[in-house]
Amino acid sequence: MIRVHHLNNSRSQRVLWLLEELGLPYEIVAYARDPKTMLAPDALKRVHPLGKSPLIEDDGRVLAETGLIVDYLVSRYGPHLAPDPSAELHWRYRYWLHYAEGSAMPPLLLKLILNRLGWLGRPARPFVERQLTTHLDYQEAELSADPWFAGPEFTAADVMMSFPLEIAVSRAGLNASRPNLWAFLERIHARPAYRRALEKGGAYAFAR
Repeated sequence: MIRVHHLNNSRSQRVLWLLEELGLPYEIVAYARDPKTMLAPDALKRVHPLGKSPLIEDDGRVLAETGLIVDYLVSRYGPHLAPDPSAELHWRYRYWLHYAEGSAMPPLLLKLILNRLGWLGRPARPFVERQLTTHLDYQEAELSADPWFAGPEFTAADVMMSFPLEIAVSRAGLNASRPNLWAFLERIHARPAYRRALEKGGAYAFAR
């Protein structure tokens, strides 16, 4: 059985959701953030040297990084959640699979760090705000033709894009003024598999 090392209020919520979409049995090993530092506990370093979540164990493998975990689970257990490799949409799917962490998350992380720096972070804030606006406008436009990021059908790329957009609500002011993104969040939060993952994963501050 797949074992998920799950940290509260983290990227690992996406892994639980994907496993629910795939209908796979799994075991959760739960970890809580330090209430002062908000960092993961050192116990995770016993599973992987970097001590970060998500991590999964499957068939003797320990896999880290959300993108790799999602790619692995879809390739091995759920190819129906990705366009056929021979289809042009497959490259769009792979683009959004990597864009989520490679491009969407960095300015959101910078915003968090700058906020914690207080006045020391002020000089960099305009640049980061412009980056956030650029990315949200781009994502909004990309959803103008189809309801999902990789085309007309739900895929694992939408699972990957969920976390940056949920974070953007609190850190970048994402709201109903960007109706395509707002509707996307409403659609994913209404999915039965998403709701089941919330029930099993525990409190998750970013679900509406």
